[in-house]
Amino acid sequence: MVDAASLPPAANAPGHAARLRSIVGGSIGNMVEWFDWYVYAAFTLYFAPHFFPAEDRTAQLLGAAAVFAVGFLMRPIGAWIMGVYADRHGRKAGLTLSVTLMCTGSLIIAVTPDYAAIGLGAPLLLLLARLLQGLSVGGEYGASATYLSEMAGRESRGFWSSFQYVTLISGQLLAILLLIVLQGLLSEAQLDDWGWRIPFAIGALLALVVFRIRRGLAETASYAEARRAGTPRSGLLLLLREHPREALLVIALTAGGTLAFYAYSIYMQKFLVNTSGFSRETASMINAVTLLGFMLLQPLAGALSDRIGRRPLMIGFGLAGTLGTWPIFSTLAQTRDPLVAGLLVMTALVIVTGYTAINAVVKAELFPAHVRTLGVALPYALANTLFGGTAEYVALRFKQAGWEQGFYAYVTAMCAVSLVTYLTMRETREASMIAED
Repeated sequence: MVDAASLPPAANAPGHAARLRSIVGGSIGNMVEWFDWYVYAAFTLYFAPHFFPAEDRTAQLLGAAAVFAVGFLMRPIGAWIMGVYADRHGRKAGLTLSVTLMCTGSLIIAVTPDYAAIGLGAPLLLLLARLLQGLSVGGEYGASATYLSEMAGRESRGFWSSFQYVTLISGQLLAILLLIVLQGLLSEAQLDDWGWRIPFAIGALLALVVFRIRRGLAETASYAEARRAGTPRSGLLLLLREHPREALLVIALTAGGTLAFYAYSIYMQKFLVNTSGFSRETASMINAVTLLGFMLLQPLAGALSDRIGRRPLMIGFGLAGTLGTWPIFSTLAQTRDPLVAGLLVMTALVIVTGYTAINAVVKAELFPAHVRTLGVALPYALANTLFGGTAEYVALRFKQAGWEQGFYAYVTAMCAVSLVTYLTMRETREASMIAED
């Protein structure tokens, strides 16, 4: 157990400068974690044939998407283990452990021989790497969401906590930008043959840098106060016994948001190639430009939530997602104009901003400090595993079955489910469980 009295003064009463340094340091680490996670999605079109040999591109993508989805199965386990760990030993300790696992997973992918060299060992090692990364990112979300929300002051909590998704998106954007750079520097054959390994090696090296950064972070006042108060030790039974309603609420408010996020951003690159018919280079460029705009929207929406509350933004997402998903996807399937495609993708990302910018702070505000990381992480990870991690696989299955519109209907229905949740929940800004300013 950590002795609260031994915590550094900055953790007990952080000044503005210490608070800003901690938020920036935590955000940079979060960016690298998500870069490592999203590199897999960005380079799937290149490495899938090495691990899943098949004649049909959709079949290859299905194999890679299945491993992507299986990695999500570890996220609830990672959320449980590291959520408890961060509640008991500190947010900083949880963040440091998560980046260690992420580094290991990236390194494995970077050096694993392909199917032609070691047969089934190749996809099995790929699976092992994604399981480790799933553990990592399962703990990363809860620890970083809690850390940023607790470090931010009461009046600007929505703004600063939005940087969790700024860095999440920037990690995804960096993965796409690296892809574009490598597409320019290497030939198609070189990128297909060995160039796809470069981003995984870079991710492993960056994770080592983040490990050092996170070792020097300040601890939050909320954690220090919880240790001093002698509150019950975080655990699954405690969460289910004392906060079952809040845990179910996190699942419900996450379901539509995480599915829409993965549909509009992660799967969109494959959709533009596999359905709309754009080249891989054009699809990557559209994805990069729209993600940049999406990233810049996050703090604006977060700051707006500090003024008008969290619920109006979430309700706006739920309503627009329910009404707009089908028209956006069906129109994208028919367009061959990159500018039109980019505008449609950007429209979808503007819609989902109402969820992404504030979902971290909403969840953190629902739970008391002694169980906050676990309460944020585990229900979110369960919803993300069921709806976010399977988004690509479900979409490709619908396409393979000859009814791609079924995926549009699925996303629409889940946005509607979350809309009902947003309409019936309380305004967390006014009833926040984060007591410290």
